[in-house]
Amino acid sequence: MAGQVEGKVALVTGGASGIGEAIVELFAREGATVVITDIDELRGPELATRITKAGGKAIFLEQDVTSEERWIEIVAEVGKRYGRLDVLVSNAGIGISVPSIVDMTLADWRKQNAINLDGVFLSVKHCLPLMRKTGGGSIVMMSSLAGLRGAPGLSAYSATKGGVRLFAKSIAMECAAAGDGIRVNSVHPGIIDTPIWGKMPTGATGAGQNAPIDPEERARLVTPLGRAGQATEIASGVLYLASDASRYVTGSELVIDGGMNAGGVPRRA
Repeated sequence: MAGQVEGKVALVTGGASGIGEAIVELFAREGATVVITDIDELRGPELATRITKAGGKAIFLEQDVTSEERWIEIVAEVGKRYGRLDVLVSNAGIGISVPSIVDMTLADWRKQNAINLDGVFLSVKHCLPLMRKTGGGSIVMMSSLAGLRGAPGLSAYSATKGGVRLFAKSIAMECAAAGDGIRVNSVHPGIIDTPIWGKMPTGATGAGQNAPIDPEERARLVTPLGRAGQATEIASGVLYLASDASRYVTGSELVIDGGMNAGGVPRRA
């Protein structure tokens, strides 16, 4: 079914690469006008140009999601250009891995919280009024499988993603109580083959070096379906939550993890 978000205006944070990029591209193909925000001032404009040349509608706005001042500017720009906002995808996030929580610096803890939690809070605080003027819409918050269960070496990351999970449920109840027609849900990817694995610093002990993690190898060992997921598979789930096909879904968790949260199976030879 084509045109699932036809005519909608959608804002996607962290939209220049990985899962965010896949969401942006799918939304544009399905008829949305997409506002891409990211700190990447090279990939972001390139993505917007690529979508426009293909006949879609997209713009790029540079954004550090931890800056409240920038959030005010972003929402004002969206309101000025389009007069509405139908979909917010709070996708921007980082992961910092350490051998043990005792190895994590307070600076790294705060940085991860600032992006993964403060950024989501600010997105809702400043986008919700414009969405309410529109008369309804959908907010999708990117959590993680790590927001549903513990993960050694990722305890601080799990804390942020668990926070996103319950924040989404609470905002869903606020919106339902207000009768504003806005639905709020969280998405929980498992091991997805995206650039985040190469960007994930190992924290204090790793002296800022990138973690040598092969997502495909890790997924083969621990995922019942035996492979890493693709960003496009997460984007399809987000599209469902953004579209009217999910109009009776709010306060829910969409887990897209190849079966990891359900349990384990003997590894096939």
